[in-house]
Amino acid sequence: MRLPRRILTLHTAPGRRASSAPAGVVNFVPACSTTDLHSLELLQDFVTRARRLFVITGAGLSTESGIPDYRSEGVGLYARTDRRPMQHAEFVRSAKSRQRYWARNFVGWPQFSSHQPNSAHKALQRWEERGKLHWLVTQNVDALHSKAGQKGLTELHGCAHRVMCLGCGGISARAELQKRFLALNPDWSAQAGGVAPDGDVFIEDEQVLHFRVPSCESCGGILKPEVTFFGDSVNKATVQFVHDRLAESDAVLVVGSSLQVYSGYRFLLAAGDRKMPVAILNIGPTRADHLAELKVSGRCGEVLSVIQPL
Repeated sequence: MRLPRRILTLHTAPGRRASSAPAGVVNFVPACSTTDLHSLELLQDFVTRARRLFVITGAGLSTESGIPDYRSEGVGLYARTDRRPMQHAEFVRSAKSRQRYWARNFVGWPQFSSHQPNSAHKALQRWEERGKLHWLVTQNVDALHSKAGQKGLTELHGCAHRVMCLGCGGISARAELQKRFLALNPDWSAQAGGVAPDGDVFIEDEQVLHFRVPSCESCGGILKPEVTFFGDSVNKATVQFVHDRLAESDAVLVVGSSLQVYSGYRFLLAAGDRKMPVAILNIGPTRADHLAELKVSGRCGEVLSVIQPL
C-alpha cells in the first residue's frame, strides 16, 4: 500500500535527528535516523491488514513527553547515572528506604504529574475511536494514555497517580497524598539534582532525614504507589485478563519498548505461540525482534502520526 503524498514529503529527508519532543521539553529521546519511506509503507500495510490490533507500549513512547526511561542509549537512567530504581523488598522492609523514596517522589510529583500526552498517545487513541485498536497494554505508569482518552487500556505495572495501602488495600489519589505531605512538612525543602523515571528525582540522602511520611488514614498501614516495583510481580488476574484480550486480537504492535522485562515480553511469546503477526516500532533492539515480521526504527510520535487506521 502506498502512503499519501504528504507523508512522502515528511519522511524522505536523510540524516539523524536528536528528538521529536515538543519545544521546552527536556530531551530523553535517543538519537535516531529518520524512518525510511519503505518501512513506513510496510507498517501502514501491517496496520491496514489488522482488524483487531493489540498494542503494547513502553517507556520509549513517553520519552517524547519529557519523561526519562531506564534503558535508552545515552539518555536513559542507566546511561546517565549509577543509581538504580527502588526494589519492592527494600521498600517493604525499610522505613528509611520508604522515607527516601517518598521524599524524592514528593519533590518530583509536580513536574511528573504535569506531563501531557504526545502525538503517539493521541494517534493510538484515534485508532481506538476508529475501531482499529482492540486493546492497549502499557508498561508505563505515567497515566498519559488515560489523559489521551484511551478506553480499552490495561496499565500492566499500575499507575503512579494512585496510591495503595499495604495493610487494608485501600486505593487513593496520589494528588491527595501530596496535600498530606505538604501539611506534614510545611518547612521542608530539597534541591533536586536531576530527573529520574516514574516521578523520581535525585536528592542527597541527608536532605531526607527530617521528611515525614504519612500512614494510611483508614488503618495506619504503609502507603505505596500503586505500581509494580522492580522485584515484584504483576497480579495474576491482570496477566490473565491481558492474555484474554490478546486471544481476541489478530495482530500485535509493540511501540516504544525493548521488552527486556518479562512481564511485557510474555505476551509476545504468547503471540508467537498463536502464530500472530507482530510488528515492532522502537529505537534500538528489543527482546522480541526474532518474533517480529516487521521492525521499524523511529520516533513513536513521528511514525504513528502518519499511519492511518484504515
